[in-house]
Amino acid sequence: QVLLVDSGGGLVQPGGSLRLSCSASGSIVYINTMAWYRQAPGKERELVAGITSGNSGDITNYQHSVNGRFTISRDNAKNTVYLQMNSLKPEDAAVYYCYAVIRTPGITNAYWGQGTQVTVSS
Repeated sequence: QVLLVDSGGGLVQPGGSLRLSCSASGSIVYINTMAWYRQAPGKERELVAGITSGNSGDITNYQHSVNGRFTISRDNAKNTVYLQMNSLKPEDAAVYYCYAVIRTPGITNAYWGQGTQVTVSS
């Protein structure tokens, strides 16, 4: 069994910063891709940033609207992914979900965190 727990959300003023964290636990053999998605009220869940471990290092990708403001990183020793969010805008407000593709003994599955609320308001 695998559990993803994300945290770090909260209320921040426009222009402020937050750092989200997501830790995976359980019978983990290997974590391939980790990512952050978000879902605002009335909108579909969308990819914010992803990070995949490769032979030459980590490969990252970002949604265009967050490029240059958000940074995704991971600590493989801790099975943890982070999302540093700077210069936050009201349109960044959403529930942010951690996502990971995890290999456990015998199977590889995708897992979701429970979500953490980010509110950007003055």
